Amino acid sequence: MIQKKMNKLIGLNFEEFKQFQQEGHIVAQEARLIPSLKTGDEGALTSIFLTSLKLVKEYRDSIFKEVKLSKGARIYYLTEVIFKDVDEKSRIDGLIITVSKGVIKDAIVFEMKNKNNSVDKEQVERYIDLCKKIGVNKMATVSNEFVSNSTQSPVNAKAPKGFSLFHFSWTYLMTKGQLLLFKNDSNIKDEDQVEIMREVLFYLDNPLSGVSGYNVMKKGWKEIVDKIANRIPLKLSDEDLTEAVESWHEEEKDIALLLSRKLGVLVKSTPKDKNSVKDDAKKIIKEQILTGNLSIKNSVSDIKIELDFEVKSVAMSVKITPPLNKGTVARITWISKQIESVQKKNEELFSALGKDILIEANIKHAREHIRVQLDGFETLVEQSKGKEIQAFNVVLNSKFNAGFGSNKKFIVLIEKMVIDYYAGIVQHLTNWSQPAPKL
Repeated sequence: MIQKKMNKLIGLNFEEFKQFQQEGHIVAQEARLIPSLKTGDEGALTSIFLTSLKLVKEYRDSIFKEVKLSKGARIYYLTEVIFKDVDEKSRIDGLIITVSKGVIKDAIVFEMKNKNNSVDKEQVERYIDLCKKIGVNKMATVSNEFVSNSTQSPVNAKAPKGFSLFHFSWTYLMTKGQLLLFKNDSNIKDEDQVEIMREVLFYLDNPLSGVSGYNVMKKGWKEIVDKIANRIPLKLSDEDLTEAVESWHEEEKDIALLLSRKLGVLVKSTPKDKNSVKDDAKKIIKEQILTGNLSIKNSVSDIKIELDFEVKSVAMSVKITPPLNKGTVARITWISKQIESVQKKNEELFSALGKDILIEANIKHAREHIRVQLDGFETLVEQSKGKEIQAFNVVLNSKFNAGFGSNKKFIVLIEKMVIDYYAGIVQHLTNWSQPAPKL
């Protein structure tokens, strides 16, 4: 019988760990795919998520890679963990430990939130302190809040040097699972594991689970739109301004995940760092705009997004390279024919977008592009005489009007816009490529 207290997890013999459990020094439950907990309970979400990692190899590999957790060991998945000898008041939602040669080599702590519950800074810092005491150097938070990548956190929590703090939105975890069900190089090979992944996603997709996407901008979004409309000067210290920028960052990530699920490939949004919110706040103050970027593998180009607070509009554009071995008129003819071909692919959708489609000619050494309406190719020939067109931008510019300042309608409008833009235009566009040299 062990008389000593448990004070370190990493480096602990696993048999001692189990002995500590039996004697009540450690309280822990094994994660279950079908937990005996109420649907929507955070404990149920934790148990189901951790068990999906346990049972689905490709899903486990993708998440472990992000949190830098070693795979070459025996792995244990636990929920509702309390280390009584260290902090009997703190109950950890989830814990994964890896055991090699009978010794615990690595571990990561999970703190879960569902519904409208936000990650709490004080709670995160308390758990970081607990991790530090037991020798664990990894922690992940999961909630319905969005970040641009998993190494960022929705809260500015203090972490010691060498400690890794990760964050995942539930939508991101669902998207990672859904991408594995598409037919691609990384899909799930075992048929039984495919069905397990489907069942887990079915649960997470149910509104009763407590999982939701980003469906409402923060209060500050509408306030900033109204202030700009009423010519009220903005200050960098304005909390509404910070909320407006944070709302856009979360919505941009949600759009990327939405496209990911539609296309079966992971779409990346603009990378963010600790200065991104302040930099974008300055952009609103100076230019009344915000920008975004969606990077899609094998697409004609990234999709550039520009939000104009002044006119309450959203512009999306892709860049196309024309035949650089031909003259200006031939390049204009080439893009005209490509647009005609795109139109034939889905005439109904293209017609609905038509009035908002613009063609920009990117002129070499010029400060501004030449922009014409869809039916204005003749004027483009005149305006570009004696100039060299390096590229074309196909732009969809839509005025949201009152919907721009609506915390809910803005999301509905921009998500429909990006799907229509990709389906009706972007997926059918191709770049010119330099032909192979001839003998």
